[in-house]
Amino acid sequence: MGIRSLLSKPFASYIMKQQQAWSASPGKSQEKIFKKLIAAGRNTRFGKDHRLDEVTNYEEFRQAVPIRDYEDLKPWIQRIISGEQNVLWKGAPVYFAKTSGTTSGTKYIPVTKDSVPNHINSARDALLSYIHETGNAEFIDGKLIFLSGSPVLDKKGNIHTGRLSGIVNHHVPAYLRSNQMPSYATNCIEDWEEKVERIIDETLHENMTLISGIPPWVQMYFDRIAAHTGKKIKDVFPGFSLFVYGGVNFEPYKAKLFETIGKKVDAIETYPASEGFIAYQDSQVEEGLLLLLDSGIFFEFIPAETIFDENPKRFSITEVEKGVQYAVILNSNAGLWGYSLGDTVQFVSTNPYRLLVTGRIKHFISAFGEHVIGREVEKAMKATMKKFNESALVEFTVAPNVNPEKGLPCHEWFVEFRKRPVDLKAFQKDLNLHLQNLNSYYDDLIQGSILKELEIVPLCNDAFRNYMKSQGKLGGQNKVPRLSNDRKIADALREYREG
Repeated sequence: MGIRSLLSKPFASYIMKQQQAWSASPGKSQEKIFKKLIAAGRNTRFGKDHRLDEVTNYEEFRQAVPIRDYEDLKPWIQRIISGEQNVLWKGAPVYFAKTSGTTSGTKYIPVTKDSVPNHINSARDALLSYIHETGNAEFIDGKLIFLSGSPVLDKKGNIHTGRLSGIVNHHVPAYLRSNQMPSYATNCIEDWEEKVERIIDETLHENMTLISGIPPWVQMYFDRIAAHTGKKIKDVFPGFSLFVYGGVNFEPYKAKLFETIGKKVDAIETYPASEGFIAYQDSQVEEGLLLLLDSGIFFEFIPAETIFDENPKRFSITEVEKGVQYAVILNSNAGLWGYSLGDTVQFVSTNPYRLLVTGRIKHFISAFGEHVIGREVEKAMKATMKKFNESALVEFTVAPNVNPEKGLPCHEWFVEFRKRPVDLKAFQKDLNLHLQNLNSYYDDLIQGSILKELEIVPLCNDAFRNYMKSQGKLGGQNKVPRLSNDRKIADALREYREG
């Protein structure tokens, strides 16, 4: 056992005692964060405009601060870019995290000196939680890789700007720098396919023990290694024991990833966003991700079905219930106030508060009033794949077909199989039945002959990879939406149909 792994265990014990304390008192933990945010926010331009000096409790805050999305926040961001100080938070942000919005174009999310620890310490604590629970710490002594965006930063106004993963790269603790892969020069390569090849050159003969990244791009890295070596990943990296991921649901990728690895390895799911690190998997045996209630963010939740109402009811953490779909609202020391993150979650535990990420507010299908969400299509696909176990999946996305050439409207599933089911029609029928069972509105539309059963459009090999490349979104933290309420992605994918 090396010095890093040896020292990590008492440190993990110390951090977990703190975690147990704040998670055991969720209301007090969030109240403490709330008071700190209000105290700091009162002296900002935003605070003065919203009379935060008169806010003494959460009910008054709900009355004073409306819900906003990025479009509503944009004028404040522009004032920061123009050089104004103390706009959303004291001083100016140290960074803008640059991210692509589906409706807002490029978004510039402030990252302040006070909010940097939320991103860095939360990632650290996810690993320490794993070490504390399992006793496994040897992976820290080997080489660690996060398949991420470039750490090269530009400037927006006078503020350093880049992808969140690139920003975080500048704050990797010194004790892990010598373990970190790939090299800085390789990490700066923008072209994803070139970057993967260079990463392989640098890592192929190293003792890789932890590999982290968004599953489809890790799969691409593994596929290229297998093509180079003709071996399973376990034979290339015998010390590889921990996979850390986030950004997408792991289930559709799990079978293929572990098949490529050649053995089962432990996995940790994280829930990072440019706006803040929200939650991480704190247990290998309990379901869900632990919501981080003591990390600079005061959370609010709105029942997802009411998020677009004029004045939806907002709930604090102690008011939420298990099994309800909630939209996530952030108030943070990055200067976000009443900010709609765009994600939906569902709590599976309230002692402590653990959640599942269930989708995006704007990633749904309700062209016919069915309001099908991401988690439903993913669960339907998982159940069908389990039954048709000869098949293997690469990726899929779903869109409505309102005006088909023949027959009733339907949902179209654009699916890239690694191995097609023997009977695609039976697979399609089973998939449709699972979705009916998961969504009563969809079931009613099928039963009432408003919709016909879903149709699968099989795609050729590398369809999604080539589509993402055509959009300039290959690799990094980019991912394909599971479903859309329009035909933009669906129509673009039609050129990748089989045959």
